[in-house]
Amino acid sequence: MKQSINVYQFREAFMRYNRQENFSYEGLGALFDWLETYEEDTGEEIELDVIALCCDFSEFSEPEDAANYYDLLFPIDIEEDDEKEKWRWIIEWLQDRTTVIEFDGGIILQDF
Repeated sequence: MKQSINVYQFREAFMRYNRQENFSYEGLGALFDWLETYEEDTGEEIELDVIALCCDFSEFSEPEDAANYYDLLFPIDIEEDDEKEKWRWIIEWLQDRTTVIEFDGGIILQDF
C-alpha cells in the first residue's frame, strides 16, 4: 500500500526522525521535487525512507564545500580568484560522477 505525500508532509517526516538538520528547508523542497520528477520519469514509485535519504544524499551550501568534501583538486588553468569558473568546473565534475540537485541556496549530491 502506497501513500502520496506533499512537500509539507515530506519535510515533517524528517522532523519526526530528528533529521531536520540534514537538509535546509529549501534543500528538502528541492529533494522532494527531484524525487517526484524521478518517479514520473521512470514510472517507479519511491518509498519514503528518511534515514536512507540522509545516507544517500548530502547538502552543501556552496559547490566549493562539496569539492572540499571530496578532496577535489582544481586544474592548474583555473585562476584562484575566478570563483564563477571554479564553481562551474566543480558542478560539471560532480555531474559527471553523481546526481547534482541545484537550488537557490546550495546543492544536493547523491553520495558516491
